[in-house]
Amino acid sequence: MAEFRPLRLIAEDADDLTVISASVQDAVTKAENFRYEARKHRFSIELNRFRWEEAVGAKKAEPKARVRSLLAFDGVLNVKALGISRADPEMVYSLLNITFEPASEPPGGTVTLLFAGDGELALEVEALDVTLLDSDYEWTTRRTPSHERRSR
Repeated sequence: MAEFRPLRLIAEDADDLTVISASVQDAVTKAENFRYEARKHRFSIELNRFRWEEAVGAKKAEPKARVRSLLAFDGVLNVKALGISRADPEMVYSLLNITFEPASEPPGGTVTLLFAGDGELALEVEALDVTLLDSDYEWTTRRTPSHERRSR
């Protein structure tokens, strides 16, 4: 495995957010790791991020890694959830994509986090202000996330 370098990424526009979205694709988490701090206008998620930057181009037999990461959104005015519930504490959510739709009056808009199984979070933001921070906690995994359909 290559030397571990934690990611430290900031997004302030839609192009920056595309990089963060690609970095967190297939990250997994549970609803208990979603935190909205209304007074601070901050929404954050602790997640286990698959290290795509290390896996791309690696041989199938080479070990892959996941890392504990924090994905934070500042300037959040409102959070809406669809298909996501804290009722089942063992439910694992897999993050697929993050997009930004500007409002009619910039710089605000809506950040949408799409999860496998039709889960979705919509964050109304004053402006796009997203941070991805990896921790030092990394572990190997045998499985690379796959989006191909399984045959029966």
